[in-house]
Amino acid sequence: MGAAILSDLGTEILIPLCALVGIAFSLIQWVLVSKVKLTTEKHAPVDGKNGFAEVLIEEEEGLNDHNVVAKCAEIQNAISEACGNWFAYSNSFDLHVTGATSFLFTEYQYVGIFMVAFAVLIFLFLGSVEGFSTKSQSCTYDSTKLCKPALATAVFSTISFLLGAVTSVVSGFLGMKIATYANARTTLEARKGVGKAFIVAFRSGAVMGFLLAANGLLVLYITINLFKLYYGDDWEGLFEAITGYGLGGSSMALFGRVGGGIYTKAADVGADLVGKVERNIPEDDPRNPAVIADNVGDNVGDIAGMGSDLFGSYAESSCAALVVASISSFGITHDFTAMCYPLLISSIGILVCLLTTLFATDFFEVKAVKEIEPALKKQLIISTVLMTVGIAIVSWVALPSSFTIFNFGIQKEVKNWQLFLCVGVGLWAGLIIGFVTEYYTSNAYSPVQDVADSCRTGAATNVIFGLALGYKSVIIPIFAIAISIFVSFSFAAMYGIAVAALGMLSTIATGLAIDAYGPISDNAGGIAEMAGMSHRIRERTDALDAAGNTTAAIGKGFAIGSAALVSLALFGAFVSRAAISTVDVLTPKVFIGLIVGAMLPYWFSAMTMKSVGSAALKMVEEVRRQFNTIPGLMEGTAKPDYATCVKISTDASIKEMIPPGALVMLTPLIVGIFFGVETLSGVLAGSLVSGVQIAISASNTGGAWDNAKKYIEAGASEHARTLGPKGSDPHKAAVIGDTVGDPLKDTSGPSLNILIKLMAVESLVFAPFFATHGGLLFKIL
Repeated sequence: MGAAILSDLGTEILIPLCALVGIAFSLIQWVLVSKVKLTTEKHAPVDGKNGFAEVLIEEEEGLNDHNVVAKCAEIQNAISEACGNWFAYSNSFDLHVTGATSFLFTEYQYVGIFMVAFAVLIFLFLGSVEGFSTKSQSCTYDSTKLCKPALATAVFSTISFLLGAVTSVVSGFLGMKIATYANARTTLEARKGVGKAFIVAFRSGAVMGFLLAANGLLVLYITINLFKLYYGDDWEGLFEAITGYGLGGSSMALFGRVGGGIYTKAADVGADLVGKVERNIPEDDPRNPAVIADNVGDNVGDIAGMGSDLFGSYAESSCAALVVASISSFGITHDFTAMCYPLLISSIGILVCLLTTLFATDFFEVKAVKEIEPALKKQLIISTVLMTVGIAIVSWVALPSSFTIFNFGIQKEVKNWQLFLCVGVGLWAGLIIGFVTEYYTSNAYSPVQDVADSCRTGAATNVIFGLALGYKSVIIPIFAIAISIFVSFSFAAMYGIAVAALGMLSTIATGLAIDAYGPISDNAGGIAEMAGMSHRIRERTDALDAAGNTTAAIGKGFAIGSAALVSLALFGAFVSRAAISTVDVLTPKVFIGLIVGAMLPYWFSAMTMKSVGSAALKMVEEVRRQFNTIPGLMEGTAKPDYATCVKISTDASIKEMIPPGALVMLTPLIVGIFFGVETLSGVLAGSLVSGVQIAISASNTGGAWDNAKKYIEAGASEHARTLGPKGSDPHKAAVIGDTVGDPLKDTSGPSLNILIKLMAVESLVFAPFFATHGGLLFKIL
């Protein structure tokens, strides 16, 4: 079969080196962003083409307003350093800090309790498989050899679960801190032009993207090597224990996504319905009591939640590939370089994304509003093309010319070029999903413009058109995913599907950068409004934000598409691990699981949507109460009570995130224990099939409604001007559509991809227990 060109020592050096390069690059981007000084000094030196040290108070309009810059500086200090009492708004901006940070700490306290409890559950369930025996046991796939005891799997699975959970939590928290650091700096750079603001926002997103991608890779690699000290040649047990890493990452991501989504959308809906529709005041107007909660929510939901989500996808796709490969020729012959092929793909991905980022920040410069979205789109194209070359190189040097992959009881021979095609098809399917998502959510194209035009006749037609757009947007992504599955399975069975998912996520650093760019730009616009900056500055930040909405939708498309492939790969690993020979949908045990599993995404969506609705109802009532009872609030002579609105969002999100999380985490346990592995396999298949459809539809519908509203507000074309201006009936109808879409695109939709991944990886982790002790109900009957 031959041997890999790259030596094991080379692999040992290359993977951590690439991770460290990614961390170093993120720190360099951080330093460059920090050079945007929050100062009102008149004579600062100019440094480089990006002009980081240009005089910040000189706008194109010639406005020289020290007070405006001082306000932005104080806001930024309050956000990033948790200090500063800024005269008229001191309480509000302290809340901005304590709101974001204290919410995450409060959320993490609840999640920490769950994390410890679930870790104990993993240990007890997996340890009981062999009665907590410390004796070595026969290997599952080679009975002539002895493997480590089940108790060891229980201990190390618990440890890897905790490592994955902590890494996911840290990923989300770092992302939130980076975003809050960059918001006002983006606002101030917008005074010098849209290109300067774009560079700061994108570099800040890159800090998050590279830090998360590199940390995830480094922690996983170190964990594998530490576990190897105990497991030695028992790679089957080693990589089975590693699957806990993916479970920990996704379980934290679920609570982060749901909790953050409820927080931000409750505030957003309350702020929009009362402020923009009823009171006809601008978005992010400081007179609106919900405006601080809304800005805090952008960070805890769209940044911290998305960071944890994509980290979870990466961890699970890597774990799925590793556990399938461990029972194939890589594991049998102990070929470390070939075994680490998934990690090498991610390593090269960091280098490719590094080069791609330079195209947006250094090689080319955005000079006009119309160039923003194409610049972000080029990031996807360039990274995909370069990554294709990178995958070819890795496949050539890291894989033997031919090898065998485990395929449901038999060993299937695979060539290295076939595995390259598996990764490549996943990579390019991700690009197709990204472009389709952009077409259906960008206001530069007819679908969103048609939705905006439907606002002429009111909110009802806007909702109808938006729903139709979302349903239609599912078609091409599903075909792309289906083709990826067929090609990758044909070439390399379930391992092919696992690496196809990894291919889709191989450019995760770029994906996270363009995704984090959106909320940073959104908050920058909010700060411009609250600081009383000129209308032209707000137009620039709105243009950045509109492009960010589309890129956020693209990021969600990547996450959902990869979740489908990851879930299928995990499903295949679960079927093998649970010793199920075939999954026959015509048998009653499987079919009842299939139909119940298909229902679960609807149940989950109902819970999250209602949670947002309940919290938004309280928020609307509170905002109305303040406008009606606080004298001088509308005139701007009195301050609103921001604290109460922040408390409403915080309390609602903490309380309401528990039931949906419990539904996802408990379903595999209940089904596996009482109904057995066959019924559980049906549940996993059903939730995968329906969850992907609903997730894509919900995310794209919400994104389209949001950009239809921004299309009308911007008034950039003759058609858009006939629908505006702000405050017109079509605009109010668009705002209502946007508020309906908010929980779809930022709470239910993105959380569904975590649902399908999480249930699959949880089933895989507990597969030995379910296979040994599961199906109690059928045993009794």
